[in-house]
Amino acid sequence: MRFEPGADFARRLDAEDPLASFREQFIFPKGPDGADAVYFAGHSLGLQPRKARGYVEEELDDWASLGVEGHWKARRPWLPYHELLTEPTARLVGAQPSEVVVMNTLTVNLHLMLQTFYRPDGARRKIMIEAAAFPSDFYAVESCLRLHGFDPSSDLVLLAPRSGEDVLRPEDILRTIEREGDKIAVIMLGDVNYLTGEAFDLEAITAAGHAKGCVVGFDLAHGAGNLELKLHDWGPDFAVWCGYKYLNGGPGTLGGCFIHERHARKADLPRPAGWWGHDKKSRFQMPRPFQAIPTAEGWQLSNPPILPLAPLRASLELFDAATMPKLRAKSVLMTGYLEFLLKRSPKVRLITPGDPDRRGAQLSFRVPERKEAFTKRLEALGIVCDFREPDIVRAAPVPLYTRFSDVYRFAAALAPHETPAKR
Repeated sequence: MRFEPGADFARRLDAEDPLASFREQFIFPKGPDGADAVYFAGHSLGLQPRKARGYVEEELDDWASLGVEGHWKARRPWLPYHELLTEPTARLVGAQPSEVVVMNTLTVNLHLMLQTFYRPDGARRKIMIEAAAFPSDFYAVESCLRLHGFDPSSDLVLLAPRSGEDVLRPEDILRTIEREGDKIAVIMLGDVNYLTGEAFDLEAITAAGHAKGCVVGFDLAHGAGNLELKLHDWGPDFAVWCGYKYLNGGPGTLGGCFIHERHARKADLPRPAGWWGHDKKSRFQMPRPFQAIPTAEGWQLSNPPILPLAPLRASLELFDAATMPKLRAKSVLMTGYLEFLLKRSPKVRLITPGDPDRRGAQLSFRVPERKEAFTKRLEALGIVCDFREPDIVRAAPVPLYTRFSDVYRFAAALAPHETPAKR
């Protein structure tokens, strides 16, 4: 599309947006003028779906009236409640229902997956990760290495951009796998880098890693609900994600886990075990030894908390209604429009790749202002985004609830020659 700079163009895009009605399904923080904030922080915490409160209150009411009987007699019995999220989650990440489970939080699931899939063998003991990965990913893989008696200073393969560049080149990732693959036990990458917004080619990385005999896993914290994913077809061994960013499940809510179906029935694959992962037919007979459910559910440890599942269910219903292909199409258009506007400001230097296939909803850019001045100025305009020291702004126009007019307002706040659009 040929973009235009004026506010009228943004309003025209809003009028033509087939997903515009989904905005009304979310509750927005208010700006200083009492109007809905321009909310560009969905990469950190998604907005609250309007149905979330009612869904949580249903479970509180059933708890109050039924007590323990709610496990069987609640309007949505708690015993299988997490299964309500299985098929929507599978559709969201392009998996078979048997390959996904909603459980735990992201880093907990990452530790569980590393316990299962990190099997060092002689010289093959290294873990490959981005040099600029989210700290929690680093902590998990470093602790995994130490638990096995290895040294992260020598047994991590770090992927870093070339000198003077902000993002990784896809060919450099594949060359590193080819060069180091015989020594790599696990490749563990984020699919979208949390800082730069760069998206990686998961299919190509998986194929390259498997060709060298590596286990391949991904942290989809910034990809689930953001990018179209085809995990079953691409074939990584595992993936983990959180439910509170693009998935709008609420602060600290449960995450998800993908385990490819080729692993589920492997009797010789070590795994942490808990009673909720035991065969459902005999679980309440309290049997020993452990007999795993032959799906991703076999990695469950404990019965899931119902109250955090309820708002996540409300959000996944919206994803099912909107569909990821349509959301992704709007996201590509929206980030293209934001990029066009930001490039008109001499104060902004984009670091996220310009190729839509190499980014999701987040654009990251550098600004010359100090954090305190920048955030104070935007807060006064009713704009919420994220600033990372020393000079990086992360902004995510999430397609489920963002208007093109919001994109225009945000860009206008960074380019003083523009006139902010009316809300």
